[in-house]
Amino acid sequence: MKLFAIGDLHVSYPENLAVVREMPAAPDDWLVVVGDVGDTPDELTAGLRLLNERFRQVVWTPGNHELWTLKRDPVRLRGEERYQLLVERCRDMGVLTPEDPYPTLDCEGWRFVLVPLFLLYDYSFRPAGLTVEQALAEAYDTGVVCTDEFVLDPAPFPDRAAWCRSRVGHTEQRLRDLPPGQSVVFAGHYPLHRSAVHLPRIPQFSMWCGTTLTADWHRRYPTLAMVYGHTHMPATHHIDGVRFEEVSLGYPREWQWRGPTVPRQIVPPPALGVDA
Repeated sequence: MKLFAIGDLHVSYPENLAVVREMPAAPDDWLVVVGDVGDTPDELTAGLRLLNERFRQVVWTPGNHELWTLKRDPVRLRGEERYQLLVERCRDMGVLTPEDPYPTLDCEGWRFVLVPLFLLYDYSFRPAGLTVEQALAEAYDTGVVCTDEFVLDPAPFPDRAAWCRSRVGHTEQRLRDLPPGQSVVFAGHYPLHRSAVHLPRIPQFSMWCGTTLTADWHRRYPTLAMVYGHTHMPATHHIDGVRFEEVSLGYPREWQWRGPTVPRQIVPPPALGVDA
């Protein structure tokens, strides 16, 4: 048994849906999908059903796209109510979510707790010296503004930053119950450390990419890997000796020149000689 990960499948694009349909089966292995399967609950369901046919167990964490309420979407729920609907859709398919008990896995002798995350962002990845208001104004001036500002409603929270702080606090409470010394794999849509965000062409977008509240999690817990998507720049980074894996597929215009991302092996670690 192995643990694989992929994210940002965006199956609303026919080319991406084809990638999912052609994904090789791995019936003994687990797959964690770190968000942005689609833009609507129906797209999420369609994408996860295809993955369910190929893997022993699928684990989903929400991206920002799945929390959007678009005009073309007949589901009009917003914010927390929308998230809970997505959780119920996953449970109906047997897909695990951040709301389920954290599973303990043994992948070829590597025993660890898999922690799927839903944390959002709080604009703390903004440029140094700027307030949130100043950073947002600069983003609007340059035209680099996340669509979340228009279609991701945080209800019942006053804003997305407040929702983020609530989710971080809720998760930290659950992490206190982990067995002492137990290895952990964190997996969520957003990078858990600011230095894992590499957006040289659109640096303003960084403020929609995470929160500094998680900056020490890779040191506070015995972490095997931190898995994320969102930036659409698949890569492996090491921070303080901990592996950070960006596992996005992304939009067709982003991956067609390099070939589609395949699920990346997370555990056992590829450093052991496994080509991931």
